[in-house]
Amino acid sequence: MSRLLSNWTHRIASRYRNRLDDRGAGFVEYAGLLLLVAAIVATVIAANIDNQIADGIGGIVNDVLNAGG
Repeated sequence: MSRLLSNWTHRIASRYRNRLDDRGAGFVEYAGLLLLVAAIVATVIAANIDNQIADGIGGIVNDVLNAGG
């Protein structure tokens, strides 16, 4: 039983040490974020939503600028 407990403790400690070793994780996270942003931009452009967004913002700006006078 002691050997089993010792083996189990060694495995848990080894996994914990490996969890702390995150070298390269930052690059993978930034690459994933870049791919996500690229996919969103491609979807917006392909669905022609960009013109709708621009028209909506332009209309709001015109309403604000023309509201005073």
